Amino acid sequence: MLNKPFDPSTQTARRLPPIYSWPASVHQFDDDSIWAVNAALGAGRPLLVRGEPGIGKSQLARAVADVLGVPFLYHVIDARCECDDLLYTYDAVSRLAQAQLLGAAQEAGDWKAELAESKFIQPGLLWWAFNWESAQAQAGLYCRRCEAPPRPKNWKPGDGCVVLIDEIDKADSDVPNGLLESLGNTGFRVPLTGGTVARPETGQPPLVVVTTNEERELPAAFVRRCLVLQMNFPDGEDRQLEFLTQRARNHATGEEIADAVLRKAAEQLLKDRRDAERLGPVRPGAAEYLDLVKALVEIAKGDTNGQLEVLETIKRFAFRKNPERSSS
Repeated sequence: MLNKPFDPSTQTARRLPPIYSWPASVHQFDDDSIWAVNAALGAGRPLLVRGEPGIGKSQLARAVADVLGVPFLYHVIDARCECDDLLYTYDAVSRLAQAQLLGAAQEAGDWKAELAESKFIQPGLLWWAFNWESAQAQAGLYCRRCEAPPRPKNWKPGDGCVVLIDEIDKADSDVPNGLLESLGNTGFRVPLTGGTVARPETGQPPLVVVTTNEERELPAAFVRRCLVLQMNFPDGEDRQLEFLTQRARNHATGEEIADAVLRKAAEQLLKDRRDAERLGPVRPGAAEYLDLVKALVEIAKGDTNGQLEVLETIKRFAFRKNPERSSS
């Protein structure tokens, strides 16, 4: 018998409750993603998930956390992100303001304690992931209110968690390169305090899921340290239609929208994807298809003829993403 610690059903869609700003959703696992997660868990390496926007990369991490019953921590990367932002944040502005207030008040007392560096360090998501109890202690020292991330009932520190580092290709190459040591050692130093954050020997290491939309090439050294899951839009029109309609069925019942409408919308998406290859760089995908299905259900729930009419009117708003050139 193969040891698969992560073994959700591929036949039943997983309903995900809302968390953070993420609304309730539905995830359908497939064999490739299940085996990729198990390989990453077994190797103790990050899982790099490649694929076009909307294919389900980020939701995979959220769904894995739900199945395992562990906290889900995430950070969406932007162009201003630095490696340390994932480890901790130093609030130099608050420390300066506190120093000015103490100076203006000319208060007696131990200014050194009031302005200790540790009071202005907020633990980041990898600090929580590597050592929850240490992060909780640091959150208590922080000069502002700092709550622990949400965690499932009956979960306890040491049970592990799932970390999503989303859209890492938006960052400069210094970010993935800077994470190599921290992810490899499941720990890091905090130079401001001289302390070290390390995973307890008895603690379960986190599963780190990193996504990329391929907008920028990632450093080879970082990719080599990861296991890689490629989430592709299926090849062949029949498989593409099946993939799209199955995704839609996870979100809408037959009473809300008929198969004929789903198929018509899917056929339109595939046409507009082909057109996008000559019109511009932005191709519509599964996310846009699900947005259109949701709109059809909201506008004309259960009315097949009405939905088909609405589809003809609003399809261009969902699928045509590139500038349209004038024919004149």
